[in-house]
Amino acid sequence: MRVDPKRQRARMVRELEARGIHDPAVLAALGQVPRHLFVQEALRARAYEDTALPIGYGQTISQPSTVARMTMLLETFPGCRVLEIGTGSGYQTAVLAALGCVVLTIECVRELYLQTRGLLQSLALRDVHTLLGDGTLGLPDAAPYDRIIVTAGGPVVPQPLLRQLDDGGILLIPVGTKPRNQRLLRLERRGDIIEKTDLGPAAFVDLVGNHGW
Repeated sequence: MRVDPKRQRARMVRELEARGIHDPAVLAALGQVPRHLFVQEALRARAYEDTALPIGYGQTISQPSTVARMTMLLETFPGCRVLEIGTGSGYQTAVLAALGCVVLTIECVRELYLQTRGLLQSLALRDVHTLLGDGTLGLPDAAPYDRIIVTAGGPVVPQPLLRQLDDGGILLIPVGTKPRNQRLLRLERRGDIIEKTDLGPAAFVDLVGNHGW
């Protein structure tokens, strides 16, 4: 029997809403982005389950509820300049683009970068710029950013990312002393002051780079 991705997405959105995702713009974005295109073909029947799935190279696509929560906490707005650390499958990138953000996204795994860049280009997303490099260093030449989202967990908050955060900007990052055992932190810049909020436990793949593992 043929599976209808549009109906599956609609069901996924209803389930996310029941789980407490109440931002209508975020729900609309997740209802728009075809998540099945961002997973391996053999796993596409599971694309709209609320679970993380492997995408190769030791990486995963985060579960929809995690992407929805991270996106909601990021508090974006149309035209918002977002630096994403860890492009991965590109799904979070596409959700941010659907919200009208200008997204600069960095991936450190060359093979995954090439694969995901091709997919994002095929979807003709506006204002998405993919780069290969050490995401823990950020992208200072294009700074400052309204929002920075890190989709991998490291032992510390990379200082280069904090320096590239605009006044009033928000940085979301999982941080912990053990791999895949972190706390999700929200850091907001108020002039020279950084306000930090602990948003609870998180489990992400390792953040690799100068300021990662």
